[in-house]
Amino acid sequence: MISLFEGRTDFFGNKLSKKQFKKEILNENKWKGKMAEENVKMRLQLQSYETERSPRGKDFIARKRDIFGRVIQTKYIEVKSGNVAKLSKLQQQTKSKKSNYQVIRDDPLWI
Repeated sequence: MISLFEGRTDFFGNKLSKKQFKKEILNENKWKGKMAEENVKMRLQLQSYETERSPRGKDFIARKRDIFGRVIQTKYIEVKSGNVAKLSKLQQQTKSKKSNYQVIRDDPLWI
């Protein structure tokens, strides 16, 4: 994807300061991450998982239930957008402690 901020100019061709340029890149990365999370969440819900936001060490918890309402499978999901994003120390610790921790890499861009 071609970034709008390539060449340190905004959409209208105005020059951006280094600080503003970095801020714009961070905002773009946050947007990509949120879109990747939504894509993965939707795919899991289509596979009949219920998803719940998680406070620490993972993005969310996905549970699959049987017809009686009992949980038959639980996954701890961490979503990373792109191939370069790394796990934080807390995420690495959580991954080593949980056998059902899953890192899903997703590229939310359809362009």
